[in-house]
Amino acid sequence: MALSLLEKIELFDPNLPLAQARTIPSLWYFDPEIHAAERTSVFAGTWQQIGRLDQLAEPGSFFTEDVAGEPILVVRDQQGTLQAFSNVCRHRAARVAHEPAGKVSRLRCRYHGWTYDLAGRLRGTPEFEGVADFCREDQGLATFPVDTWGPLVWVRPEAAARAVPSTSLSDFLAPLPQKTTALAIEKLHFVQRREYTLACNWKVFVDNYLDGGYHVNTIHPGLAGVLDYSRYRTETSGSTSVQSSPMRAPDAANDDTSAASVRAGDMAYYWWVFPNFMVNMYQGMMDTNVVLPLGPDRCRVIFDFYFATEGPTANAQFRKESMAVSHQIQLEDIAICEDVQKGLASRSFNTGRFSVRRELAGYHFHCLLAHALRERARAVRDDRDARAAADHADGKPPGERT
Repeated sequence: MALSLLEKIELFDPNLPLAQARTIPSLWYFDPEIHAAERTSVFAGTWQQIGRLDQLAEPGSFFTEDVAGEPILVVRDQQGTLQAFSNVCRHRAARVAHEPAGKVSRLRCRYHGWTYDLAGRLRGTPEFEGVADFCREDQGLATFPVDTWGPLVWVRPEAAARAVPSTSLSDFLAPLPQKTTALAIEKLHFVQRREYTLACNWKVFVDNYLDGGYHVNTIHPGLAGVLDYSRYRTETSGSTSVQSSPMRAPDAANDDTSAASVRAGDMAYYWWVFPNFMVNMYQGMMDTNVVLPLGPDRCRVIFDFYFATEGPTANAQFRKESMAVSHQIQLEDIAICEDVQKGLASRSFNTGRFSVRRELAGYHFHCLLAHALRERARAVRDDRDARAAADHADGKPPGERT
């Protein structure tokens, strides 16, 4: 008998201690119903890092992005205020802005010419005379909360759909901003973006990132020469986790395979924010990683690279070599993530165990995910039961009540 959504979610117990816990079941990595629930309860219900402040330098500048199937438009309005909207015209659901970025004085849908100002208000509806009970003031673009941290722009898509109060960005990110003030990320400047498409579920990529350095020695030989693995530590708090490690000095006899020469500072910090934001931080440089689902077994990973304009990280050759090291590490991660996705579909695998020493952050991720999905599944169940009770009260078979 097919399992309900709630039954699928309850296959994982988030209340067990780490030493007794098992991973989320393999079906969570390819089940379409789980994928649909994540889009609604995980990605639409959390702050999403969606772009950069340098893309919104002056009034009229904008960028667009899709987050788990939700088209989003962020623009700086004529008063200089950041605005975030659903990038969907209220007439026939075409995208209002179909370019990835640019500058405009108004937002005009290319389908039928409906026009909105930069505050999202509907201003123009060609050939719409005679339409009864139509209030233009009620037909503005759906709005989302938007905020910034350092050079990063964040949007929370949920509020437009549910009209409920949102957790503030500062509360959601805590303690990340407070614990990284010494790295002065507001002084870092964007240099380059790279994107990758992986044949794996988005959670496989996150699992790999959060394994406490467990795979570094076997998958990343170049990175292994940089980190002091014996002092690699993991901490979790709220919606975040951080993995940190002291940096080793470059090996003069092995410089060609060591990444130490292009990783500045004494410490490496690998922060994660639920569900899909990762940032690798070193002194004078960082790269952000955002993983977005493209389906149950495909995902897109966006890397943005930032460097300080002073010191060794300001050197063009240093930056080029640093991003080359990152690219090599990413290729190694892609290979293992895609291999894992194939293994998850095997009839011989359902769940695994966590390394108590290394995989605290991965366990934390699975627990946060389970709580978010369980809340959604219970809401779906309660709604279904309420409708069934109403049908019964009306004396009508389920589904025939209007």
